[in-house]
Amino acid sequence: MLIKVSVLCAYFLIVLAIGFIARTRWKSSPEAYFLADRKLGPLILLGTMVATNFSAFTVFGTSGAGYRDGYAFFPIMGFGTGFMALTFWIIGRKIRQVGRKYALVTPPELVKELYQSPFLSFLFALVMIIFTIPYLALQPMAAGYALEALLGLPYFYGCIVVTAIILVYTLRGGLRAVAWTDLFQGLIMFLLLFSSLVIVAQHHGGFVTANQKVLISNPELFSRPGALGKYSLGIWFSFMVLWFFCDPMFPQLFQRFFSAKDDRSIARIMIFYPLVCTVVFFMPIAIGVLGHLSYPDLIGKQADRILPMVMTSISGDFMSALVIAAGLAALMSTMDSQLLTLSSIFTRDIFSFFGKAKKKTSVAGRIFVILLSLTGLALAYKPPATILQIATQTFTGLAVLFPTVIFGLYFKKVFSLAAILSIGCGEAALIGFYLKWLPNSIFLPVIWIMLITFAVYLTIHGVLLWQENMLQFRLPEWIHDRYVWLLAAIFLLAMDFWAWGRVEPVIFGVPIWVGYFVILSALQTVVMVYLIRRVDRAETDPLKRSR
Repeated sequence: MLIKVSVLCAYFLIVLAIGFIARTRWKSSPEAYFLADRKLGPLILLGTMVATNFSAFTVFGTSGAGYRDGYAFFPIMGFGTGFMALTFWIIGRKIRQVGRKYALVTPPELVKELYQSPFLSFLFALVMIIFTIPYLALQPMAAGYALEALLGLPYFYGCIVVTAIILVYTLRGGLRAVAWTDLFQGLIMFLLLFSSLVIVAQHHGGFVTANQKVLISNPELFSRPGALGKYSLGIWFSFMVLWFFCDPMFPQLFQRFFSAKDDRSIARIMIFYPLVCTVVFFMPIAIGVLGHLSYPDLIGKQADRILPMVMTSISGDFMSALVIAAGLAALMSTMDSQLLTLSSIFTRDIFSFFGKAKKKTSVAGRIFVILLSLTGLALAYKPPATILQIATQTFTGLAVLFPTVIFGLYFKKVFSLAAILSIGCGEAALIGFYLKWLPNSIFLPVIWIMLITFAVYLTIHGVLLWQENMLQFRLPEWIHDRYVWLLAAIFLLAMDFWAWGRVEPVIFGVPIWVGYFVILSALQTVVMVYLIRRVDRAETDPLKRSR
């Protein structure tokens, strides 16, 4: 027990030290506190983007899903999340450019600038807050699970301990501290997840042998639609679409675009993101699958604890503590960013809507960091569902914001009414599906909800343009880009219905269709490299630039 406590204390002290070294002044400007003075280069930006997006859901939620559903969950996360990197180029660069031009700090400020509507900005902020707070609560939930499995610490005490540590360095350091701790914690997460997979596999005779044992006892874990039979082609497609629309709308991810040093930094992280997603998501899912060899009878929420349970049972105190630190690294690097971003939205958007003047210091934002931490703890006290179920519902609520952002960035003329009704109808539909007032089949509700939000926006937009005798749609240039169409083709190839229900052939212990998605992610990276090169040439060519 002493070894476990010592390892975790050492880890926490390192994180706090990094946060202290990279701190900002207590009365620093909001731009310095929330955006690190807009100076994040490719390495730090990639580290904080990855660590911010890879949360407790990545380590505990996906290992739990791997246990329940098998390798069917890997392409959904590895390829699906990696494909979302295309949005870095479609909207991320534009967000950075507009943000720098008008000194914007928060996502709702961007919407207010684009639409010139305080009410729309307030609605946008409200939706971000409402649907991010449950996601924020997942982080202390997972911390409680991890420390309970490792140390026997009561669940809620673990929630409190980790939340308090995050609170200390976030309050003191702002985004600069968060970004550097994110880079450190992201590396820790990767290295220790890899180590944990090796340990689990070796414990059962090696990766190939261990997978063969699971294949004999649970062959359903090696095919679609997965062990529980829930990943039909429609559900598969739904998850891929959900990640594409919701991930860039995570407020903590959205705000990172403002903090980028330049467009080149965003382009670089876009290229590496699919590779990182492929590698990182495979490891916890594989651990979840192999977890059946140690714990064959877990059900529901119990599966979300499979990683700490397995590591505690088969490795020594030192290694099990390190591996739990990987999970803590993932959740801490997300929660600190969520706290920082939501506090900036509260202080700059919610306050301003009610006539409160913006202050030139970040003190109010730090106060909201504390209040949000307490809110997350309150929600984590009695979690109502699995990590995956909670995440899916909150992600859909955030995806509704996507049409407002992309059309606001690219349409020459925009109307706040179209955006307001689009958001309102989308969230109303989400409530209808959640309460089972609306029937659902084939797809997840996100498909119908996104069709509603896009249809409402474009219909109202078209009507208002017609009333002003301006009925002309000018499509963005990237719509016509051959590389974008190649990426769309790769996305369609991910709907590999011809391999549904197949287990054989198995190569290196995993089904060959798993490798198929690794190849698709590699192709996506290659196409995006050519896309960026073409754009760079066009932007430096004075003849093309003048067109």
